[in-house]
Amino acid sequence: MNSIRGHYIDIYNRRTYSAEVTIHDGCIHSINAITESVPQQYILPGFIDAHIHIESSMLVPYEFARIALKHGTVTTVSDPHEIANVMGVQGIQYMIDNARDALLKFHFGAPSCVPATSFETAGANIDPPQIKELLASEDIFYLAEMMNYPGVLNQDPDVIKKIEYARLANKPIDGHAPGLRGTQAREYVSAGITTDHECYTLDEALDKLKFGMKIIIREGSAAKNFNALHPLIASHTDRIMFCSDDKHPDDLIEGHINELVVRSLQLGYDLYDILQIACINPIGHYNLTTGSLRVGDPADFITVRDTENFEVISTYINGRCVMHNHQTELPQKVHPIMNQFNIKKTTRDDFIIKNNTSQVPVIQAIDGALITEKFNWIHGQKAETLHSNSRQDILKIAVINRYRPAPVALGFIKGFGIQSGAIASTVAHDSHNIIAVGVDDADISAAVNLLVKSKGGLSAVRNNHSITIALPIAGLMSDQSGQEIGQQYATIDQYAKDMGCTLTAPYMTLSFMALLVIPKIKISDLGMFDAETFTFYTSTQ
Repeated sequence: MNSIRGHYIDIYNRRTYSAEVTIHDGCIHSINAITESVPQQYILPGFIDAHIHIESSMLVPYEFARIALKHGTVTTVSDPHEIANVMGVQGIQYMIDNARDALLKFHFGAPSCVPATSFETAGANIDPPQIKELLASEDIFYLAEMMNYPGVLNQDPDVIKKIEYARLANKPIDGHAPGLRGTQAREYVSAGITTDHECYTLDEALDKLKFGMKIIIREGSAAKNFNALHPLIASHTDRIMFCSDDKHPDDLIEGHINELVVRSLQLGYDLYDILQIACINPIGHYNLTTGSLRVGDPADFITVRDTENFEVISTYINGRCVMHNHQTELPQKVHPIMNQFNIKKTTRDDFIIKNNTSQVPVIQAIDGALITEKFNWIHGQKAETLHSNSRQDILKIAVINRYRPAPVALGFIKGFGIQSGAIASTVAHDSHNIIAVGVDDADISAAVNLLVKSKGGLSAVRNNHSITIALPIAGLMSDQSGQEIGQQYATIDQYAKDMGCTLTAPYMTLSFMALLVIPKIKISDLGMFDAETFTFYTSTQ
């Protein structure tokens, strides 16, 4: 039996006092108030990310944990649908296996939408019988975000089966329904959907709360909804959680859920309300194995220097100190490689767009958001082929099927600001084909070919100079450490901005331009797509 002393933050009873916490067999044995002086540290439950795709950090779970533990994160609710769209159930098992020695408590879900839609080419398909089998596993804690909300509303048989299997397994069902309001929101919730992390406005969140849904406030590398939704911290404390959804490695190095705690405090919200959201609420909702610092719980907790900056001193998992003074107990480790990449290099001719109409649909990217706007560009070009117009910030965008040879899907996009060169990525939600944006066809082809050569990753090309980050694990994750990949990512991110890109997170924004379940207009490997009507644009639109 061992013990730790400090100022104990009792979230349930909303008080803080000097105490000694004793630990026995990995659990909290006792919490006793004491009158003598204690070390200047605060003891509280660890932070929980209530919805995250670990793959978006470009790190395997083990390497993710080596960083997140430093920020006081003890648990994640993780949807592995990124790797599932590439590798199927085999990819999900890879994540579970890799996380076993990571000390941080990963709680994985069964991806409900693989592929996300029928309007794109993914590397796998997970059908209802496979979902049923996954949900029967003790390693799977919930049915992950049901992005196919039209399927829910229209009673698609496969969608309804997946939801029913989750209900039979008594496991919660995560939602994903950006912009859904009123009657449709009520129908979506009544199907058994329990959460949503896609609310962009306070009114939308309040509408969904009214129908019984819980809201997860998201603040990721690209999608940032905290500023819009933070009033819910005070008004709906017991029905709110925090998440990052997608967190790039350089951002993860800087902070995690601890950052939202500090920002909430700076806005004047109550300490105990904030910590209930950050540390407690997800445990009951998802039936997590995480302790909440009560007697009998697993001893998962952290110590911090103060309750203003929340600088984490130590992180404990099952009573073991796994991080102290920014040093984790996780040694370096070799990670196995798995991938699916079956195409050859492109040429500049693959990116020619014929001039057969006076106006073309254009994606309008929005900084800090996953949604896009759409408009028709009256281009005024007289040549046989259409070209980017960097002065108007209208660039070519391309998606290349990486699972089998196929024609390149082409379109135009506004909002990137690139003045010369091209960037490309195999992180392209959710099917993770190659996506590229650029000014010149030759540069776009060169950026794509760098990823064909490395079998996945990020690339940037300008003036015969190039940068590549290889992501050999499913084209999504590196086998390197978080520090290494974080530094590489910061370099390529800055390189894209030096090319003129005005976006806060160029590669994160690029990755969502193929996400068809987020309105209003996107592009898949099959063409330009109207994400409001769920139809493809024709060449004359």
